[in-house]
Amino acid sequence: MMKNTLGQLRIAGILDGISLVVLLFIAMPLKYWMDIPMAVTIVGSVHGFIFVSYVLVILYVQIRLKWNIIWSLLALAVAFIPFGNFIYDWQLKKMETRFQN
Repeated sequence: MMKNTLGQLRIAGILDGISLVVLLFIAMPLKYWMDIPMAVTIVGSVHGFIFVSYVLVILYVQIRLKWNIIWSLLALAVAFIPFGNFIYDWQLKKMETRFQN
């Protein structure tokens, strides 16, 4: 998966998706239901770093592949939707096989 540019984007997207899900469905409940605000502080910082890295990878892919700007904007948009990155990854996987053939 990491052999090409789209593979790098897929990995960054999966990491971003996982960190968003952990933030929303684990850290936030810990903060508000169990009064542990440190969970959001730690997971939020990690997610912020991963998100910035993901945006940089999107820019790298846009420049390297010169693909339609819609794909880059879509990659950015799904980063704000829980489980959106996983659905987008499914589309990238199909695209990745087309680029390899």
